[in-house]
Amino acid sequence: MSRVLYFDCFSGAAGDMVLGALVDAGLPLEELRAALGSLAIDGASVSAEKVVRAGLSATKFSVHELGVGDRAPAHDHDHHHHDHHHSHQAEHQHEHAATAVAHAHGQRSLAEINALVERSALPAAAKVKARTLFQRLAEVEAAIHQVPVEKIHLHEVGALDSIIDIVGAVFALEWFKPDRILSSPLNVGGGMVNSAHGLFPVPAPATAKLLEGIPVYSSGAQRELVTPTGALLISAYASAFGPIPPMTIDRIGYGAGDRDPLDTPNVLRVLIGQGVDESTSEQIVVLECEIDDMNPQLFGPVMDKLYAAGALEVYFAAVQMKKNRPGTLLTILSSPDLRQNLVSIVFRETTTIGVRYHEVTRERLEREIITVQTPVGAIRFKIARFGGHIVNASPEFEDCLRVASEKGLAVKDVQAIAGKAYLDSH
Repeated sequence: MSRVLYFDCFSGAAGDMVLGALVDAGLPLEELRAALGSLAIDGASVSAEKVVRAGLSATKFSVHELGVGDRAPAHDHDHHHHDHHHSHQAEHQHEHAATAVAHAHGQRSLAEINALVERSALPAAAKVKARTLFQRLAEVEAAIHQVPVEKIHLHEVGALDSIIDIVGAVFALEWFKPDRILSSPLNVGGGMVNSAHGLFPVPAPATAKLLEGIPVYSSGAQRELVTPTGALLISAYASAFGPIPPMTIDRIGYGAGDRDPLDTPNVLRVLIGQGVDESTSEQIVVLECEIDDMNPQLFGPVMDKLYAAGALEVYFAAVQMKKNRPGTLLTILSSPDLRQNLVSIVFRETTTIGVRYHEVTRERLEREIITVQTPVGAIRFKIARFGGHIVNASPEFEDCLRVASEKGLAVKDVQAIAGKAYLDSH
Protein backbone atom coordinates (compact mmCIF):
# COMPACT_ATOMS: atom_id res chain seq x y z
CA MET A 1 0.00 0.00 0.00
CA SER A 2 1.10 3.57 -0.68
CA ARG A 3 1.16 6.55 1.67
CA VAL A 4 -1.40 9.14 0.51
CA LEU A 5 -1.73 12.81 1.46
CA TYR A 6 -4.95 14.48 0.29
CA PHE A 7 -5.71 18.22 0.34
CA ASP A 8 -9.43 18.96 0.70
CA CYS A 9 -9.72 22.53 -0.61
CA PHE A 10 -13.45 23.06 -0.02
CA SER A 11 -12.68 26.53 1.38
CA GLY A 12 -9.70 27.32 -0.82
CA ALA A 13 -6.02 27.20 0.01
CA ALA A 14 -3.28 29.57 1.18
CA GLY A 15 0.30 29.03 2.28
CA ASP A 16 -0.43 29.56 5.98
CA MET A 17 -3.41 27.18 5.74
CA VAL A 18 -1.22 24.46 4.19
CA LEU A 19 1.30 24.72 7.03
CA GLY A 20 -1.44 25.02 9.66
CA ALA A 21 -3.07 21.83 8.39
CA LEU A 22 0.21 19.92 8.35
CA VAL A 23 1.11 21.08 11.87
CA ASP A 24 -2.40 20.11 12.98
CA ALA A 25 -1.84 16.67 11.43
CA GLY A 26 1.29 16.09 13.50
CA LEU A 27 4.23 18.05 12.06
CA PRO A 28 6.28 19.16 15.11
CA LEU A 29 6.53 22.95 15.18
CA GLU A 30 10.05 22.83 16.62
CA GLU A 31 11.28 20.69 13.73
CA LEU A 32 9.73 23.19 11.33
CA ARG A 33 11.50 26.05 13.11
CA ALA A 34 14.78 24.15 12.91
CA ALA A 35 14.31 23.57 9.16
CA LEU A 36 13.65 27.26 8.58
CA GLY A 37 16.96 28.07 10.24
CA SER A 38 18.08 31.68 10.13
CA LEU A 39 15.40 32.42 7.52
CA ALA A 40 12.92 32.65 10.40
CA ILE A 41 15.25 33.49 13.26
CA ASP A 42 16.67 36.74 11.83
CA GLY A 43 13.59 38.31 10.28
CA ALA A 44 10.54 36.79 11.91
CA SER A 45 9.10 34.38 14.42
CA VAL A 46 6.55 31.68 13.73
CA SER A 47 3.74 30.32 15.88
CA ALA A 48 0.88 27.84 15.68
CA GLU A 49 -2.16 28.09 17.89
CA LYS A 50 -5.53 26.41 18.12
CA VAL A 51 -8.46 28.51 16.89
CA VAL A 52 -12.11 27.85 15.99
CA ARG A 53 -13.55 28.50 12.53
CA ALA A 54 -17.36 28.21 12.23
CA GLY A 55 -17.32 25.86 15.21
CA LEU A 56 -14.46 23.68 13.92
CA SER A 57 -11.15 23.44 15.76
CA ALA A 58 -8.14 24.18 13.55
CA THR A 59 -4.50 25.31 13.77
CA LYS A 60 -3.58 28.85 12.77
CA PHE A 61 0.01 29.12 11.53
CA SER A 62 1.35 32.68 11.76
CA VAL A 63 4.50 34.53 10.82
CA HIS A 64 5.36 37.64 12.82
CA GLU A 65 7.79 39.84 10.89
CA LEU A 66 10.14 42.14 12.80
CA GLY A 67 10.31 45.74 11.69
CA VAL A 68 13.58 47.68 11.62
CA GLY A 69 14.89 47.81 15.20
CA ASP A 70 12.14 45.57 16.54
CA ARG A 71 12.93 42.65 18.81
CA ALA A 72 9.45 41.21 19.06
CA PRO A 73 6.56 40.67 16.66
CA ALA A 74 5.07 44.07 15.87
CA HIS A 75 1.81 43.04 14.20
CA ASP A 76 0.25 40.58 11.80
CA HIS A 77 0.52 41.84 8.23
CA ASP A 78 -2.61 41.88 6.09
CA HIS A 79 -0.75 40.23 3.23
CA HIS A 80 -0.54 37.01 5.24
CA HIS A 81 -4.27 36.87 5.79
CA HIS A 82 -6.02 34.20 3.80
CA ASP A 83 -8.77 36.37 2.39
CA HIS A 84 -6.62 39.44 1.82
CA HIS A 85 -3.35 38.01 0.53
CA HIS A 86 -3.16 40.83 -1.99
CA SER A 87 -4.19 43.75 0.27
CA HIS A 88 -1.10 45.87 0.68
CA GLN A 89 -2.22 49.43 1.39
CA ALA A 90 0.81 49.94 3.61
CA GLU A 91 3.07 48.87 0.75
CA HIS A 92 1.79 51.69 -1.44
CA GLN A 93 2.18 54.23 1.35
CA HIS A 94 5.84 53.40 1.85
CA GLU A 95 7.13 52.76 -1.67
CA HIS A 96 10.13 55.04 -1.13
CA ALA A 97 11.07 53.80 2.35
CA ALA A 98 14.38 52.14 3.17
CA THR A 99 15.17 48.79 1.55
CA ALA A 100 14.65 46.84 4.76
CA VAL A 101 11.21 48.31 5.23
CA ALA A 102 10.36 47.67 1.59
CA HIS A 103 11.35 44.05 2.01
CA ALA A 104 9.15 43.74 5.04
CA HIS A 105 6.27 44.69 2.78
CA GLY A 106 7.18 42.10 0.19
CA GLN A 107 9.26 43.61 -2.63
CA ARG A 108 12.05 41.13 -3.42
CA SER A 109 13.70 39.98 -6.59
CA LEU A 110 14.08 36.30 -7.41
CA ALA A 111 17.79 36.49 -6.60
CA GLU A 112 17.04 37.95 -3.15
CA ILE A 113 14.47 35.24 -2.47
CA ASN A 114 16.88 32.50 -3.54
CA ALA A 115 19.46 33.94 -1.13
CA LEU A 116 16.91 33.68 1.67
CA VAL A 117 16.14 30.08 0.70
CA GLU A 118 19.86 29.30 1.00
CA ARG A 119 19.75 30.62 4.58
CA SER A 120 17.23 27.96 5.54
CA ALA A 121 18.31 24.64 7.03
CA LEU A 122 16.57 22.57 4.35
CA PRO A 123 18.47 19.67 2.78
CA ALA A 124 20.06 20.50 -0.58
CA ALA A 125 17.36 18.72 -2.61
CA ALA A 126 14.61 20.57 -0.75
CA LYS A 127 16.32 23.90 -1.43
CA VAL A 128 16.31 23.06 -5.12
CA LYS A 129 12.58 22.34 -4.92
CA ALA A 130 11.92 25.65 -3.14
CA ARG A 131 13.94 27.59 -5.70
CA THR A 132 12.02 25.83 -8.49
CA LEU A 133 8.74 26.96 -6.96
CA PHE A 134 9.85 30.59 -6.80
CA GLN A 135 11.24 30.39 -10.34
CA ARG A 136 7.84 29.24 -11.58
CA LEU A 137 6.13 32.05 -9.70
CA ALA A 138 8.54 34.65 -11.12
CA GLU A 139 7.96 33.36 -14.65
CA VAL A 140 4.20 33.64 -14.18
CA GLU A 141 4.47 37.21 -12.89
CA ALA A 142 6.90 38.14 -15.68
CA ALA A 143 4.50 36.82 -18.32
CA ILE A 144 1.55 38.68 -16.82
CA HIS A 145 3.34 42.02 -16.55
CA GLN A 146 5.57 41.67 -19.65
CA VAL A 147 8.74 42.17 -17.62
CA PRO A 148 11.95 40.08 -17.84
CA VAL A 149 12.21 37.51 -15.05
CA GLU A 150 15.44 38.99 -13.71
CA LYS A 151 13.69 42.37 -13.25
CA ILE A 152 10.57 41.01 -11.53
CA HIS A 153 10.07 42.08 -7.92
CA LEU A 154 7.59 39.72 -6.31
CA HIS A 155 5.15 41.67 -4.18
CA GLU A 156 2.64 39.55 -2.25
CA VAL A 157 4.64 36.32 -2.46
CA GLY A 158 7.93 38.15 -2.00
CA ALA A 159 7.06 38.99 1.59
CA LEU A 160 9.03 37.12 4.22
CA ASP A 161 5.94 35.42 5.64
CA SER A 162 5.03 33.97 2.25
CA ILE A 163 8.63 32.84 1.70
CA ILE A 164 8.48 31.07 5.05
CA ASP A 165 5.15 29.49 4.04
CA ILE A 166 6.65 28.05 0.86
CA VAL A 167 9.96 26.93 2.35
CA GLY A 168 8.13 25.50 5.36
CA ALA A 169 5.68 23.60 3.15
CA VAL A 170 8.56 22.02 1.21
CA PHE A 171 10.00 20.74 4.48
CA ALA A 172 6.60 19.66 5.86
CA LEU A 173 5.65 17.62 2.82
CA GLU A 174 9.02 15.86 2.87
CA TRP A 175 8.61 15.20 6.60
CA PHE A 176 5.38 13.25 6.02
CA LYS A 177 7.01 11.27 3.16
CA PRO A 178 3.82 10.58 1.16
CA ASP A 179 4.05 8.38 -1.93
CA ARG A 180 1.20 10.31 -3.52
CA ILE A 181 -0.14 13.82 -2.97
CA LEU A 182 -3.65 14.41 -4.28
CA SER A 183 -6.13 17.26 -4.06
CA SER A 184 -9.78 18.09 -4.49
CA PRO A 185 -10.79 20.69 -7.09
CA LEU A 186 -10.08 24.15 -5.65
CA ASN A 187 -12.83 26.51 -4.51
CA VAL A 188 -11.44 29.87 -5.66
CA GLY A 189 -14.16 32.19 -4.31
CA GLY A 190 -15.37 35.27 -6.19
CA GLY A 191 -15.63 39.05 -6.27
CA MET A 192 -12.70 41.44 -6.51
CA VAL A 193 -9.41 41.67 -4.64
CA ASN A 194 -6.89 44.45 -4.00
CA SER A 195 -3.31 43.75 -5.03
CA ALA A 196 -0.05 45.63 -5.36
CA HIS A 197 -1.03 46.29 -9.00
CA GLY A 198 -4.65 47.37 -8.46
CA LEU A 199 -8.12 45.85 -8.20
CA PHE A 200 -8.51 42.47 -9.92
CA PRO A 201 -11.21 39.81 -10.22
CA VAL A 202 -10.93 36.59 -8.20
CA PRO A 203 -8.98 34.49 -8.90
CA ALA A 204 -6.25 37.08 -9.33
CA PRO A 205 -4.18 36.85 -12.56
CA ALA A 206 -1.19 35.07 -10.99
CA THR A 207 -3.45 32.64 -9.15
CA ALA A 208 -5.42 31.87 -12.30
CA LYS A 209 -2.22 31.29 -14.29
CA LEU A 210 -0.85 28.95 -11.62
CA LEU A 211 -4.09 26.95 -11.72
CA GLU A 212 -4.04 26.36 -15.48
CA GLY A 213 -5.03 22.77 -16.24
CA ILE A 214 -6.40 22.22 -12.71
CA PRO A 215 -10.12 21.83 -11.89
CA VAL A 216 -11.50 24.86 -10.04
CA TYR A 217 -14.94 26.16 -9.10
CA SER A 218 -16.61 28.91 -7.08
CA SER A 219 -19.07 28.20 -4.29
CA GLY A 220 -20.33 31.76 -4.61
CA ALA A 221 -18.41 33.23 -1.69
CA GLN A 222 -17.49 36.82 -2.58
CA ARG A 223 -13.94 36.76 -1.30
CA GLU A 224 -10.56 35.40 -2.36
CA LEU A 225 -10.22 31.79 -1.24
CA VAL A 226 -7.11 30.66 -3.15
CA THR A 227 -4.01 32.85 -2.89
CA PRO A 228 -0.96 32.70 -5.18
CA THR A 229 0.98 30.85 -2.48
CA GLY A 230 -1.78 28.28 -2.08
CA ALA A 231 -2.13 27.86 -5.84
CA LEU A 232 1.63 27.46 -6.21
CA LEU A 233 1.92 24.75 -3.55
CA ILE A 234 -1.16 22.71 -4.45
CA SER A 235 -0.51 22.82 -8.21
CA ALA A 236 3.17 21.91 -7.78
CA TYR A 237 2.65 18.97 -5.44
CA ALA A 238 -0.71 17.38 -6.26
CA SER A 239 -0.35 14.74 -8.96
CA ALA A 240 -4.11 14.41 -9.53
CA PHE A 241 -7.34 16.18 -8.62
CA GLY A 242 -10.65 14.60 -7.70
CA PRO A 243 -12.69 13.13 -4.84
CA ILE A 244 -11.13 11.52 -1.79
CA PRO A 245 -9.35 8.37 -3.04
CA PRO A 246 -9.82 4.93 -1.46
CA MET A 247 -7.68 5.17 1.67
CA THR A 248 -7.45 4.31 5.35
CA ILE A 249 -7.09 7.64 7.19
CA ASP A 250 -4.39 7.83 9.87
CA ARG A 251 -4.20 11.59 10.45
CA ILE A 252 -6.45 14.59 9.85
CA GLY A 253 -5.35 18.21 10.00
CA TYR A 254 -7.20 21.51 9.70
CA GLY A 255 -5.34 24.70 8.78
CA ALA A 256 -7.17 27.93 9.55
CA GLY A 257 -7.36 31.14 7.54
CA ASP A 258 -7.72 34.49 9.30
CA ARG A 259 -11.39 35.21 8.73
CA ASP A 260 -14.17 33.33 10.49
CA PRO A 261 -17.27 33.40 8.23
CA LEU A 262 -20.41 31.82 9.62
CA ASP A 263 -21.40 29.84 6.54
CA THR A 264 -18.38 27.53 6.01
CA PRO A 265 -15.30 26.79 8.12
CA ASN A 266 -12.43 28.83 6.68
CA VAL A 267 -10.01 25.92 6.81
CA LEU A 268 -7.97 23.66 4.57
CA ARG A 269 -8.29 19.99 5.49
CA VAL A 270 -5.55 17.44 4.94
CA LEU A 271 -6.13 13.68 5.14
CA ILE A 272 -3.12 11.37 5.48
CA GLY A 273 -3.19 7.58 5.41
CA GLN A 274 -2.67 4.38 3.49
CA GLY A 275 -4.05 4.06 0.00
CA VAL A 276 -6.33 1.07 -0.48
CA ASP A 277 -5.32 -0.88 -3.57
CA GLU A 278 -8.39 -1.53 -5.65
CA SER A 279 -8.74 -4.82 -7.47
CA THR A 280 -6.97 -4.66 -10.82
CA SER A 281 -8.61 -7.84 -12.17
CA GLU A 282 -11.65 -7.59 -14.40
CA GLN A 283 -13.70 -9.73 -16.75
CA ILE A 284 -13.77 -8.73 -20.40
CA VAL A 285 -15.00 -10.35 -23.59
CA VAL A 286 -12.94 -10.91 -26.75
CA LEU A 287 -14.83 -10.85 -30.06
CA GLU A 288 -13.17 -11.95 -33.31
CA CYS A 289 -13.91 -12.55 -36.95
CA GLU A 290 -11.93 -12.81 -40.20
CA ILE A 291 -12.92 -10.84 -43.28
CA ASP A 292 -11.58 -11.36 -46.82
CA ASP A 293 -14.23 -9.85 -49.07
CA MET A 294 -14.71 -6.25 -47.86
CA ASN A 295 -13.59 -2.94 -49.32
CA PRO A 296 -10.56 -1.90 -47.19
CA GLN A 297 -11.92 1.66 -47.02
CA LEU A 298 -14.70 0.44 -44.71
CA PHE A 299 -12.44 -0.78 -41.92
CA GLY A 300 -11.78 2.73 -40.57
CA PRO A 301 -15.49 3.62 -40.11
CA VAL A 302 -16.08 0.21 -38.51
CA MET A 303 -13.39 0.92 -35.90
CA ASP A 304 -14.83 4.38 -35.22
CA LYS A 305 -18.34 2.98 -34.65
CA LEU A 306 -17.08 0.24 -32.34
CA TYR A 307 -15.12 2.70 -30.20
CA ALA A 308 -18.12 5.05 -30.09
CA ALA A 309 -20.22 2.15 -28.80
CA GLY A 310 -17.84 1.56 -25.87
CA ALA A 311 -15.28 -0.98 -27.10
CA LEU A 312 -12.12 -1.03 -24.99
CA GLU A 313 -9.81 -1.95 -27.88
CA VAL A 314 -10.28 -2.55 -31.60
CA TYR A 315 -7.47 -3.73 -33.84
CA PHE A 316 -6.80 -5.39 -37.17
CA ALA A 317 -4.23 -8.02 -38.11
CA ALA A 318 -3.33 -9.47 -41.50
CA VAL A 319 -4.11 -13.20 -41.82
CA GLN A 320 -3.94 -15.81 -44.55
CA MET A 321 -7.31 -17.47 -45.07
CA LYS A 322 -8.57 -20.51 -46.96
CA LYS A 323 -7.91 -20.74 -50.68
CA ASN A 324 -4.75 -18.71 -50.00
CA ARG A 325 -6.71 -15.46 -49.82
CA PRO A 326 -5.27 -12.61 -47.71
CA GLY A 327 -7.69 -11.38 -45.11
CA THR A 328 -8.06 -9.24 -41.98
CA LEU A 329 -8.62 -10.44 -38.44
CA LEU A 330 -10.89 -8.03 -36.54
CA THR A 331 -10.48 -8.23 -32.75
CA ILE A 332 -12.60 -6.33 -30.23
CA LEU A 333 -12.16 -6.14 -26.45
CA SER A 334 -15.11 -4.94 -24.39
CA SER A 335 -16.99 -5.32 -21.15
CA PRO A 336 -19.36 -8.32 -21.26
CA ASP A 337 -22.51 -6.19 -21.07
CA LEU A 338 -21.70 -4.52 -24.42
CA ARG A 339 -21.12 -7.76 -26.33
CA GLN A 340 -24.49 -7.99 -28.08
CA ASN A 341 -24.48 -4.38 -29.22
CA LEU A 342 -20.94 -4.64 -30.60
CA VAL A 343 -21.78 -7.87 -32.44
CA SER A 344 -24.75 -6.16 -34.08
CA ILE A 345 -22.44 -3.35 -35.30
CA VAL A 346 -20.03 -5.89 -36.78
CA PHE A 347 -22.85 -7.67 -38.64
CA ARG A 348 -24.36 -4.40 -39.87
CA GLU A 349 -21.13 -2.66 -40.93
CA THR A 350 -18.97 -5.53 -42.27
CA THR A 351 -19.37 -8.49 -44.64
CA THR A 352 -18.66 -11.19 -42.06
CA ILE A 353 -21.30 -13.88 -41.47
CA GLY A 354 -20.09 -14.97 -38.03
CA VAL A 355 -18.47 -13.65 -34.85
CA ARG A 356 -16.92 -15.81 -32.11
CA TYR A 357 -16.36 -14.62 -28.55
CA HIS A 358 -14.99 -15.77 -25.22
CA GLU A 359 -14.65 -14.20 -21.79
CA VAL A 360 -11.23 -13.71 -20.21
CA THR A 361 -9.80 -12.19 -17.05
CA ARG A 362 -7.27 -9.44 -17.44
CA GLU A 363 -4.99 -7.68 -14.99
CA ARG A 364 -4.56 -3.97 -15.48
CA LEU A 365 -2.51 -1.30 -13.79
CA GLU A 366 -4.13 1.49 -11.77
CA ARG A 367 -4.44 4.47 -14.08
CA GLU A 368 -5.03 8.18 -13.73
CA ILE A 369 -4.62 11.33 -15.77
CA ILE A 370 -2.58 14.18 -14.31
CA THR A 371 -1.66 17.59 -15.69
CA VAL A 372 2.00 18.60 -15.89
CA GLN A 373 3.05 22.22 -16.34
CA THR A 374 5.76 22.38 -19.02
CA PRO A 375 7.68 25.31 -20.57
CA VAL A 376 5.37 25.06 -23.61
CA GLY A 377 2.07 24.73 -21.74
CA ALA A 378 -0.03 22.29 -19.72
CA ILE A 379 0.12 18.67 -20.97
CA ARG A 380 -1.81 15.73 -19.59
CA PHE A 381 0.04 12.54 -18.66
CA LYS A 382 -1.36 9.05 -18.34
CA ILE A 383 0.07 7.56 -15.15
CA ALA A 384 0.07 3.82 -14.45
CA ARG A 385 0.79 2.38 -11.01
CA PHE A 386 1.60 -1.08 -9.72
CA GLY A 387 1.39 -1.61 -5.98
CA GLY A 388 0.98 2.13 -5.48
CA HIS A 389 4.22 2.96 -7.33
CA ILE A 390 4.41 4.67 -10.72
CA VAL A 391 5.73 2.31 -13.40
CA ASN A 392 4.68 4.21 -16.53
CA ALA A 393 4.12 7.88 -17.33
CA SER A 394 3.27 8.94 -20.86
CA PRO A 395 2.23 12.35 -22.25
CA GLU A 396 -1.10 12.35 -24.04
CA PHE A 397 -0.32 12.42 -27.75
CA GLU A 398 -3.27 14.69 -28.61
CA ASP A 399 -1.99 17.30 -26.14
CA CYS A 400 1.51 17.11 -27.63
CA LEU A 401 0.05 17.44 -31.12
CA ARG A 402 -2.00 20.49 -30.09
CA VAL A 403 0.93 22.23 -28.40
CA ALA A 404 3.23 21.45 -31.33
CA SER A 405 0.72 23.09 -33.67
CA GLU A 406 0.27 26.14 -31.41
CA LYS A 407 3.99 26.70 -30.84
CA GLY A 408 5.29 25.71 -34.27
CA LEU A 409 7.35 22.84 -32.83
CA ALA A 410 7.96 19.24 -33.84
CA VAL A 411 5.74 16.79 -31.98
CA LYS A 412 8.78 14.75 -30.92
CA ASP A 413 10.33 17.87 -29.38
CA VAL A 414 7.16 18.60 -27.41
CA GLN A 415 7.17 14.99 -26.15
CA ALA A 416 10.78 15.39 -25.02
CA ILE A 417 10.03 18.71 -23.27
CA ALA A 418 6.99 17.18 -21.55
CA GLY A 419 8.99 14.15 -20.42
CA LYS A 420 11.68 16.33 -18.88
CA ALA A 421 9.07 18.52 -17.14
CA TYR A 422 7.45 15.42 -15.66
CA LEU A 423 10.78 14.06 -14.38
CA ASP A 424 11.75 17.44 -12.94
CA SER A 425 8.44 17.68 -11.05
CA HIS A 426 8.72 14.18 -9.62
